[in-house]
Amino acid sequence: MKMTTEEAFVKTLQMHGIDNAFGIIGSAMMPISDIFPDAGITFWDCAHEGSAGMMADGYTRATGEMSMMIAQNGPGITNFVTAVKTAYWNHTPLLLVTPQAANKTIGQGGFQEVEQMKLFEDMVAYQEEVRDPSRVAEVLTRVISQAKRLSGPAQINIPRDFWTQVVDIDIPEPIEFEVSPGGENSVAEAAKLISNAKNPVILNGAGVVLSKGGIEASKALAERLDAPVCVGYQHNDAFPGSHPLFAGPLGYNGSKAAMELIKEADVVLALGTRLNPFSTLPGYGMEYWPGDAKIIQVDINPDRIGLTKKVTVGIVGDAAKVAKGILANLSDDAGDAGRDARKAKISETKSKWKQQLSSMDHEEDDPGTNWNERARNDKPDWMSPRMAWRAIQSALPRNAIISSDIGNNCAIGNAYPDFDDGRKYLAPGLFGPCGYGLPAIVGAKIGQPDVPVVGFAGDGAFGIAVNELTAIGRGEWPAVTQIVFRNYQWGAEKRNSTLWFDDNFVGTELDEEVSYAGIAMACGLKGVVARTQEELTAALDQAIKDQMENGVTTLIEAMINQELGEPFRRDAMKKPVQVAGISKGDMRPQKA
Repeated sequence: MKMTTEEAFVKTLQMHGIDNAFGIIGSAMMPISDIFPDAGITFWDCAHEGSAGMMADGYTRATGEMSMMIAQNGPGITNFVTAVKTAYWNHTPLLLVTPQAANKTIGQGGFQEVEQMKLFEDMVAYQEEVRDPSRVAEVLTRVISQAKRLSGPAQINIPRDFWTQVVDIDIPEPIEFEVSPGGENSVAEAAKLISNAKNPVILNGAGVVLSKGGIEASKALAERLDAPVCVGYQHNDAFPGSHPLFAGPLGYNGSKAAMELIKEADVVLALGTRLNPFSTLPGYGMEYWPGDAKIIQVDINPDRIGLTKKVTVGIVGDAAKVAKGILANLSDDAGDAGRDARKAKISETKSKWKQQLSSMDHEEDDPGTNWNERARNDKPDWMSPRMAWRAIQSALPRNAIISSDIGNNCAIGNAYPDFDDGRKYLAPGLFGPCGYGLPAIVGAKIGQPDVPVVGFAGDGAFGIAVNELTAIGRGEWPAVTQIVFRNYQWGAEKRNSTLWFDDNFVGTELDEEVSYAGIAMACGLKGVVARTQEELTAALDQAIKDQMENGVTTLIEAMINQELGEPFRRDAMKKPVQVAGISKGDMRPQKA
């Protein structure tokens, strides 16, 4: 059939059901965006491409459906870099469309020219450039297929002078790959190890959420064994929070119950996780990773098995199918050894931690430091971060989708939220970009308009995405709720300064004259300031009602004291020592 290249491109998108695109309009992609409305594709024009990419990430993570990122070639595309790498480590299958400077002029250093393939080569799961206009549908079909197969962003690069050409072309059918149930021998070996275990523990990661039926399969296996289930850092939705076997998240500011239970494990089934450092580093001063346990690691990507921890059995496969295979291969008496004692231990450990967590009001200081004490004395009537999180939990709907930004106050909240279903907890992941919380929750709401959503961010991280308030108030955009923890500082960096740099606060202080609630109101949104736990709970309760019933977006500025939680990486920091010495007198004036 004869058609234009842009028609072929859009018809291929339709064949795959990709009906949402995020970015900023630009001349290089206007030939295809021009026909989006006729095709049933919605283009969400954001304030910044970086936020657009994080909206796409939030949309796809909340729905399981692919979305598209697209912008002007050159600077529009380079603004996607942080979002694409974030999606890569979040295992989010996204379509990255990078219109390229024209073939006729490429290499001449012309207007808005950059090497877009080189730029993303270690940030995408797959990339390919269209070499001829007649191949646009073929290449796009393959790129979409690879994004799904590899569960990551995939890039199609297309010279902008390939648009508006008439080609004779067939639109290929989607290429679907069946996921692997794992190797027969490795699954049997894993089942044998678990059958003989006295203290088996299951550790669920993102792969369980991404796998169709992964949570149910892990639940069936856990119940067969009466084994506790921990979840990896930032994956609180990888197992039902109300289940008696759920132990909580490992890692930074996670669940002590999970740490104490996995510490005693003789076999750990790491299901759908690459065992990243944040899920295995010490927490609360506790070395909880069981050094003598046999580790079974299941991951869809073989390159990540054994990457961070010594593995006894590695299984390349889909989390749900592997869990079902292990369950089918268990011995008749699997889990019987110490079953009653194990169940009692789980219940007791969880109960003890729940009581402790509910009584934790303040952050402790390291020996020799007193920042948190000073912060409490400076603002004795202000909420601490933990008080704020408890107030939030009182009003947060059970079915809500939440997003969390990177930063100290969001990380303190790691132990608090749990969920009944997957695809409910959106966090920036191991790339750790600031500015994720707001755009991710907007993308989630676009994908799940009937579900309440709440985004969280510290005031430093929120400043990176604040310009999106100028975009999301338009009539076609759905209402969301955003909470900003306001303590006027870059908390994670300030915590480092208190521990290793003698309170030398370089670049850690924020402007106290800025009102994010005021900015929200200036953008036509609702802005609220909450100064107490009661005010915060009431504000969130009203904001959810306004979101769901009145279509109103609310930004809640939660005023908290400057207490600071655990640093992110004690293992990566140490107190510096000056050897040569530094003096202002050595500074020379520049020559004009």
